[in-house]
Amino acid sequence: MSDLRVRFAPSPTGYLHIGGARTALFNYLLAKKESGIFVLRIEDTDVARSTQESVDAILNAMTWLGLAYDEGPIYQSDRFDLYKEKVQQLLHEGKAYRCYCTAEELDAKREKARQEGRKPKYDGTCRNRTDQPDTPFVVRFKLPAAEEETTFVDRIKGSISFRHEELDDLIIQRTDGTPTYNLVVVIDDAEMGINLIIRGDDHINNTPRQILLYKALGYSVPEFAHVPMILGADKKRLSKRHGATSVMAYQEMGYLPEALINYLVRLGWSFGDEEIFSMADLIEKFSLDNVGRSAGVFNQEKLLWLNSHYIKTGDPDRLAELLKPFLEQKKIEFEDGPNLVDVVKSLQERSATLLEMAAGATFYFVDPVEYEEKAKKKFLIAEQAELFKTILEKLSGCDTFVIAQLELTFAEIMAETELKFGKVAQPLRVALTGGVPSPGIYEVLQVLGKERSLQRIEQAIMAIV
Repeated sequence: MSDLRVRFAPSPTGYLHIGGARTALFNYLLAKKESGIFVLRIEDTDVARSTQESVDAILNAMTWLGLAYDEGPIYQSDRFDLYKEKVQQLLHEGKAYRCYCTAEELDAKREKARQEGRKPKYDGTCRNRTDQPDTPFVVRFKLPAAEEETTFVDRIKGSISFRHEELDDLIIQRTDGTPTYNLVVVIDDAEMGINLIIRGDDHINNTPRQILLYKALGYSVPEFAHVPMILGADKKRLSKRHGATSVMAYQEMGYLPEALINYLVRLGWSFGDEEIFSMADLIEKFSLDNVGRSAGVFNQEKLLWLNSHYIKTGDPDRLAELLKPFLEQKKIEFEDGPNLVDVVKSLQERSATLLEMAAGATFYFVDPVEYEEKAKKKFLIAEQAELFKTILEKLSGCDTFVIAQLELTFAEIMAETELKFGKVAQPLRVALTGGVPSPGIYEVLQVLGKERSLQRIEQAIMAIV
């Protein structure tokens, strides 16, 4: 094993976002490639917004995507005593101070700074106070005055510098005694031995503050790798207006986890011209060196294409199991119908999602057949009665409903009726499926089987009468 320790640290205030899933994936892949440790930490210090429902949604999404963590989940809410201890340490060492400024006073300071053309940041009013009035206070981290800037080398973006004049004395503990994000993330990453932090580049502005906190607390500073954001087609940050942003929404829409994994990794990472990657491929080939610096644009059509590929090439037995909930959702009773694996095989080439496959599979299991009105008026007419009777007679004589035998039988039907294939197959398709688009007629007959197929032809003849 290497000494690499990475983490994914979502806040349980909603579902697992597509962007968060990609961050988790990058951490997972690097940990697997380098035989490191992947830690899952739930950042639930925002007690008002954090919910167990959101925790469950995150854990379920991680499981569905196959992103197994080596340690965790670790909950920040279990560690408040540690955070308070560290706040007291900073106060004791003169690296933090109590700030008694009210919200109204802070607003007035910011407004004055704006009017004077200055950056609206805290002016340090309470920095050197020695009194301790009996009024609510926050604790602020005292920005080191001697240092003019903080520089770090990002594993993706290169060297980045922040001048301290752009920063202010950060609040590390609220008036209610709860710690703030920038403090707890530093303590947790340090105490958990995280030595490479891979996260979205919306956190870059937090990095200099966090580096200063690492140093003030006596911790080693980890490496950082900030991953570019994911944008919608309009080049704005991906949000609900661009479509589904929840990982589990894609499961509900019938996407396969391997398709979403493959798509997400390619949003910002490349390996030559390759497009299709299994998880094993990704673990072997993934590197931060190949992560781009510019934002990725989410393309729903590309994801759909990948999903279609994975359905076409997928194991029919596995797909049959994955299809069951979608059939159940449609209240389709499939247990006593045609073999579900055979149904899947007949639909793999035609389905881009499991939801689409479930819709395409419905006719196999619904008896009596429900005819589309337009198809019924065109094909279930008196002129077709003799054709259906001929088809019924010839198919009744088939020993086996395998494609080779069916082809021979159809040749006999066409010879006897002097009709071309399409003139025989189209009416029969309506009889067997109700008129919906379907796999080839031989496949439909083979999957339905002899007994069910003959029953449906008889039903069509009765519908004509």
